This record gives sequence, C-alpha cells and structure tokens, in this order.
Amino acid sequence: MAWDFHTEPEFEEQLEWMREFVRTEIFPIETLKLGYDDVLTVIKPLQEEVKKRGLWAAHLPPELGGMGFGQVRLGLMHEILGQSPYGPLVFGNNAPDSGNAELLAVGMELTGRHDIRERWLQPLLDGTMRSGFSMTEPNTAGSDPRLLSTRAVKDGDEWVINGRKWYTTNGSVADILVVMAVTNPDVHPYQGSSMFVVPVTTPGVTILRDVGAMDDPDVTYGRFGNHAEILYEDVRIPADHLIGPEGAGFQLAQARLGPGRIHHCMRWLGQSQRAFDMMCERALSRYTHGSLLAEKQTIQNWIADSMAEMHAARLMTLHAAWKMDQVGASAARVEIAMIKYYGAQVLYNVIDRALQTYGSLGYSADMPLEAMYRAARAARIYDGPDEVHRQTVARHALRNYSASEIPTQHIPTRQAAAREKFADMLEFLEADQA
Repeated sequence: MAWDFHTEPEFEEQLEWMREFVRTEIFPIETLKLGYDDVLTVIKPLQEEVKKRGLWAAHLPPELGGMGFGQVRLGLMHEILGQSPYGPLVFGNNAPDSGNAELLAVGMELTGRHDIRERWLQPLLDGTMRSGFSMTEPNTAGSDPRLLSTRAVKDGDEWVINGRKWYTTNGSVADILVVMAVTNPDVHPYQGSSMFVVPVTTPGVTILRDVGAMDDPDVTYGRFGNHAEILYEDVRIPADHLIGPEGAGFQLAQARLGPGRIHHCMRWLGQSQRAFDMMCERALSRYTHGSLLAEKQTIQNWIADSMAEMHAARLMTLHAAWKMDQVGASAARVEIAMIKYYGAQVLYNVIDRALQTYGSLGYSADMPLEAMYRAARAARIYDGPDEVHRQTVARHALRNYSASEIPTQHIPTRQAAAREKFADMLEFLEADQA
C-alpha cells in the first residue's frame, strides 16, 4: 500500500505562516507568567488573526464551525503549535476543549440532537466556554477504565451522579465538565458507561483542589492547565445532559482519544524540535576543554541520535494520521498505540540531551528546558500509560504467529526437509562429482 502525506501548496504556505507566527507572537507570552484571565486577554487579538487566516478550530468539520482538516494536516499544524503551551489555545484546538468538542460532535451524530451545538459546542468553539474531561479517578486504575466507580442513576427526568474524580485538566477554570460514569453495572463494562455534561455550578459539584504535580508542585489554584480533584455528591442534572445514547461512554471516549493521541504526538515533535534547536545552538556556542561542544563525539552522537529518533517518530505519526484519514481511528489503533509510547520516549530523550548539553544553565529556570523536561515525564502516563499501549501492539503482532514445538527456523529440521525436497538434484550433483 502506498503512503501519501502530500499536502497542497496553499496549505504549506499556511504552515510557514504558522511557524513565524508562533515564534514571534506566541513564544514571548511564555515569559510573562500571566494569570488565566490575563492570558485570554493577551491572546484575543492573536486568535482573531488565526480566524482571519481560516485556521481556527481546524479539528471540526465546516458544518460545526471548524475547518474540516484531516488528521495529516492537523498533525502538521500541531507539530508547530506544540512548540509552545499557548499555541493550541491561540488556534482554538487546545486540550481538553478540542477533544470535548469532538466528543460532543460525535454525540450529536449518534443522536441527531442539534441542541448540543447551541448549548455547549458552539460556545467551546467561540472560546466563551471552557471545559474539563472528568474520567480519571483517584481510587481506580486510570489505565483500566472498566474499573470506574463513579455512578449515575436515572431518577425521573434527571440523572444523579456520585463519585470522585481527579486530574480533570482545567477543572478549576471550567464552565462545564464532561463526566464519565457507570450507568448500568450489570452489563459488560464496555456497554455500561455513559458521558454527561455537568455545569460546574450544579449543586453537589465540589472542586476540592488543584493537584500539585511534577511540572508544577507548588500549584496555584485556578490556573489554566491545572488538574483538579472533584467530588460529585448527589449531583442532579437534566436527562438531556446525557451525551449520545446511554451506554456509549467507551465509544465516545475512543472517538475522543484516538485523534487526541495523534495531536499529542505531533505536539511532542514540536517540543522535541525546539529542544533540538537549543541543543545545536549551544553546541556551536560553548567552548570547553580545548574545543566547541559541537566537536565532541558525544555531543555529535546526541545530535545524530536525536535527529534520527525525531525523523522516525514523525514518519510513524504521519503514517498513523494518514491511516486514520483513510480508514478511521479504529482501524489505526495499533499505529496510534505505537506512536504514543515511541513519541513520548523521543520527547524525553531529546529534551534530556539538550538539558545536559546546557549543563547548569539548562537545569536553571533561565532556560525553558527544565520546565519542558518536567512536563515531558507526564507524556508516558496520560492518554494511557506506555505499558498499556505496548501491550496493545504486542498482542496485535502475536496474532500473526502460532506456537511450534520445534522452531520453524530450526536448521537440522529444515535441512532434512530440504534434502527431501531437492533429493533428485542432490543425487545428480553427487553423481556428477563422483
């Protein structure tokens, strides 16, 4: 099968504009340490410029207010936007809002309920509403969502939700929360969970705290990008706050997470490239022990290895994106799993090498590398830990093989079979040599 990652020249021009725009307009914002509301104020003119260029909310189809870009073009965009944590926000496709918007769109498609667009989807696209994705729980393994303990029970025209969630990104600044809960514990877990829209002002919703993490241990409550722990106690929501059919929670989650992993991997490549650029600049600038770092074999090895790993990750990710465009996320499950764990490791490797090249300056907060390094560690955990994705890939590979008491490549056994197969020819050769 031929693979084609081709994009039209007009889109290549857009990508070139984005590269310059991110470097000159978005990178400087990182140094200002603004609060959430101030960030929104500062980036508003930038968002307007993005809309004028026709690049706003590119992950959704045109009929839903997006640009209808396929996964290959989206991936190439995210490679550029991922260089800065503010990049996706400026372009209207930041997590978790972009994923939740896709989830709501799938819910509309499954039910034909177009009121979803006016109530939640359009405000998300317009940037007038913020959302959180409330799925992970503190007391059950996030890598196995079949263990979800949060329950939603139907009571007349309402659903009543009880449970405890954590790591709900942007939960403390969100207007709505997309909550996954078990609605039928008596069927298979894949058919027993559903998703709901829960406004944060609903009685019974308590934002307990923003969880400090490796990338921000002394967390400030209510900051964009924080991860909240949330308690749901007898939370009553109208029945029409159910997204999609009852029991479609896992179907919706896969529709959300598949494309999201592609975007994560391309953003990681953007971060890797930024770290790589810093490493090469340092190598050509720093003189020590009689020569520039660029002349040291170890540094040269780091640069070469980083370049090769990034190239491999990029091709793997674009192939997965292309396959999703051709046959859908479900058929590209293995390719998505591979890039998730491979890309996360490449991100970590490249940043680590760049930091080491800078030495104490890289470790200090005077360079962005230390923050990138801390954030990169999470890449091997969220959207499913790497071990689970490796298991998916291994299981798929093993389906193509079967057990054999004698190895199929066992030379003595193959030799006996070959002698039998070529018996006449061997007899002729032996006679000829006699």
